[in-house]
Amino acid sequence: MIGFDYGTSNCAVGVMQNGTPSILPLGEHGKYVASTLYSPSREVIVNWLSQQLHETEQKEFQLQRKLQLQKGNNVLRELKLDGISSDLFFGKQALQAYLADPEEGYYIKSPKSFLGASGLFPQQVQLFEDIVAAMMTNIKQLTEQTLDREITQAVIGRPINFQGSRGEESNKQAINVLTNAAKRVGFKEVEFQFEPVAAGFEFEASLTKETKVLVVDIGGGTTDCSMLLMGPELQGLSNRTQHLLSHSGERIGGNDFDIGLALAGIMPELGINSFLKSGKPMPVNSFYQAVAINKINEQNEFYSAENQRFLNELVRDSKQPEQVKRLLKVQTEKLSYLLVNGAEQAKIALTDQDEFLISLENLDEDLTTLVSRDTLLTGIKRELSGIANLMHQAVEESSEQPDVIFITGGTAKSPVLNAFFQQHFPNTPIVLGDHFGSVTAGLTRWANKIFA
Repeated sequence: MIGFDYGTSNCAVGVMQNGTPSILPLGEHGKYVASTLYSPSREVIVNWLSQQLHETEQKEFQLQRKLQLQKGNNVLRELKLDGISSDLFFGKQALQAYLADPEEGYYIKSPKSFLGASGLFPQQVQLFEDIVAAMMTNIKQLTEQTLDREITQAVIGRPINFQGSRGEESNKQAINVLTNAAKRVGFKEVEFQFEPVAAGFEFEASLTKETKVLVVDIGGGTTDCSMLLMGPELQGLSNRTQHLLSHSGERIGGNDFDIGLALAGIMPELGINSFLKSGKPMPVNSFYQAVAINKINEQNEFYSAENQRFLNELVRDSKQPEQVKRLLKVQTEKLSYLLVNGAEQAKIALTDQDEFLISLENLDEDLTTLVSRDTLLTGIKRELSGIANLMHQAVEESSEQPDVIFITGGTAKSPVLNAFFQQHFPNTPIVLGDHFGSVTAGLTRWANKIFA
């Protein structure tokens, strides 16, 4: 049995060893596998997945995906003739393959962000199910290699609300995708647990008395808050429903911080603050669409032929055409992920330093832009306000005041966020958890409890 954090930014797996959760090393990825996938073509993902499945699952899957497999076989023949590998890459290797040639292949980051999206056609839902299954297959195989045994039971983390505009319908769609994918790749028993609750279970192991805890989990795609009653005398219970006092959650996360920093720190070099020859301000919609990597419709519009024509007109009408040409290059060479990755690396660096120089040489030779913690704060003001609202909402709905605030998630390391939390809750102790491991460890504890 495992605790499986299928995260927006990273995936991790935990098992209980000597009564304590242990996060497993997963081959050359280390303990955390970036939630990314690269395929030479979108069409061949289904073929790769088919080859990985157990025989019983494989037959049913091949019947369900007959047309997609036929299309994939045609693409595979073309790839072979061109001497192109048909392998799929995951984690850092996927990012490296994309950065080597952004115009080729199919690269997806954080597919979890799309699982609750509205307006998806059945074939799009199937595609995301296959992408998730491929990623889960990779994680499951690495886990079984590490443990040298088959894994059939998993508790998978989930946000309070998936990213989607249809509330519980979006949540149901996302859970169905995750469940179908997990069962398909060989997990026979699958349960879900709220990610902030899981993080709370891990924090609970350190408590010496009954405590009201506000858990704030800032993930890659969502921020989730839970008010929990926790303590050493409650740990052994398998039903904790009455101790889960309130929950809140929205699609505000690390990806949004990356996008905000890209808009504030990178887009000025692409002309977002420039003017047209007419004296009017530059239209900004395409700049936002360019970095909206967590929104399918925005990305589709940005990469449409119609928008390419529009950007060519902007170059012609701009007072600073050289800047806007860089935005056009992003569109023609599919560089959205490259821009946001640059912002993400800057965000991480700003945890330990005041400034960071982002290289934009893919847009223009020797082009760089300097960003600071103030730039980050400027870019994410709206997101920070949203997180504060979620924290206060969870407190108000519980009708209790927290004795302590436990904050987890990779972005929580940022001094910018820490100062913000202190301003909003000046009289409440704030504890920073294992920024990547708390949710995985808590899921592992819960898996050990319910599957034992």
